[in-house]
Amino acid sequence: MTKPTSPWLDVDGRAEYAPLAGDARTEVAVVGAGITGLTTALLLAEAGREVTLIEMDRVGGGATGYTTAKVSSQHGSVYQSLVSKHGEQKARAYGEANQAGLELVARWVEQRSIDCGWRRRANYVYVLERSERDQMAAEAETAARLGLPATLVHETPLPYQVAAAVRFDDQAEFDAYRYAAALAEELVRAGGTIAERTRATGLDEGRPNGVRTERGTLTADHVVVASHFPYTDRSLSFARVFPERSYSIAVRLRGEPPEGMFISSGSSPTRSLRSAPRPGGELFLVGGEGHKVGHGGDHEARYARLESFAGEHFDIETVDYRWSTQDMMSADAMPLVGGLTPLSRTAYLATGFAKWGMTNGTAAGLMLADAVTGQPNAWREAFDSNRLRPRAALTTLVKENTKVGLRFVGDRLRQVRTRSLDELAPGEGAIVSHDGDTVAAYRDPEGRVAAVSPTCTHLWCRVAWNEVERSWDCPCHGSRFAPDGRVIEGPAVQDLERKL
Repeated sequence: MTKPTSPWLDVDGRAEYAPLAGDARTEVAVVGAGITGLTTALLLAEAGREVTLIEMDRVGGGATGYTTAKVSSQHGSVYQSLVSKHGEQKARAYGEANQAGLELVARWVEQRSIDCGWRRRANYVYVLERSERDQMAAEAETAARLGLPATLVHETPLPYQVAAAVRFDDQAEFDAYRYAAALAEELVRAGGTIAERTRATGLDEGRPNGVRTERGTLTADHVVVASHFPYTDRSLSFARVFPERSYSIAVRLRGEPPEGMFISSGSSPTRSLRSAPRPGGELFLVGGEGHKVGHGGDHEARYARLESFAGEHFDIETVDYRWSTQDMMSADAMPLVGGLTPLSRTAYLATGFAKWGMTNGTAAGLMLADAVTGQPNAWREAFDSNRLRPRAALTTLVKENTKVGLRFVGDRLRQVRTRSLDELAPGEGAIVSHDGDTVAAYRDPEGRVAAVSPTCTHLWCRVAWNEVERSWDCPCHGSRFAPDGRVIEGPAVQDLERKL
């Protein structure tokens, strides 16, 4: 039976941390217990700072728990684009930061004896069309010039022919949750505090700052917002990064999987591949099918296409897992790391890792820890969260925010077909009319109905039903809600209003 989760989170006995117990005081408050928040918090705790880490759900249970867990500085064919958008100096800083993130993870795994399936692998970005060979040659040359371990090759360990590929040597893969759980244990050992099931709802900047949560206010000299999508609108991140969902399956093969990590580029649909050691043998992960949140159409068909691709090229025995995740894409292809706003002096954020959070998030942790402690950092300017680079970002900013505006208006003009709640089948969700009101309604498999407001509590766009995840997804800025209206992912911090 296929499990609707990632293999990393399919574990028993996850450590639990008590929620915040009312108002509290700390030196550094970190919001978000994924790889970015955990890395930042551990670096600061081991530097002697008093750190409190809060998480709305569970440690490692957000984007970190649903990653494909490739630890690599090769992020598709990114380096030519970065040079074009930002210049060679900033593109080099991006590569150096991600290589440093890779090596920090490697060092911590070794020094702390973290059992997380860590193993070094070559990573390949490949194209299938002969007409795209020059693109790969140019990417390999650019990456090598920037000091990265890049080589142009025409053969890979894959069982099908590629036209060309760029190989990065000595990259890595691991179990993201087991690594995150180990960092949490190390943080507590270093004197830090972790509060799970503590949702941040606001931030009052000042000296000190006040992080408002559902369980009390956490007062802190410094605040690091590492919640994947910054929950405070003051940063205007919602207008500068754009959420995208992508899908993965994990299968067992008859025979050995190819050795290495792989991702397609060029005109072919994106396919991300790697293997992972698990009890009972290797799993083989196949990912892709990205789309803007709330615009996915038939989500079930996306899993079917991944299974079809896997079956076409590999001998599948079973499909053990399938899951989707959410990533933040910045307008200019560079993450945002630094001050929450241009005026912020003690509040910081990190977001926009574009599906490469294992190294980008770790590098962000290094930069954020330096910012809090007042240390210089060579990458800070390139990643500056308040940068203004119109040439690099303007086209994407206009395009994406125009889509948001059209969706906001269009959803209100579109007529909702009148349906009674009785028409909802078990497991079905839809926007319907009920007692003269428009509601977002879901009937669970046992026949119970939950009806909530269809208006996202972030900036009031209308949510759409995701039939695979059984969630209400906002097509404007990516907030996601459970069928009963509870916030699953931000930037929204308030639940949808219950109607029934």
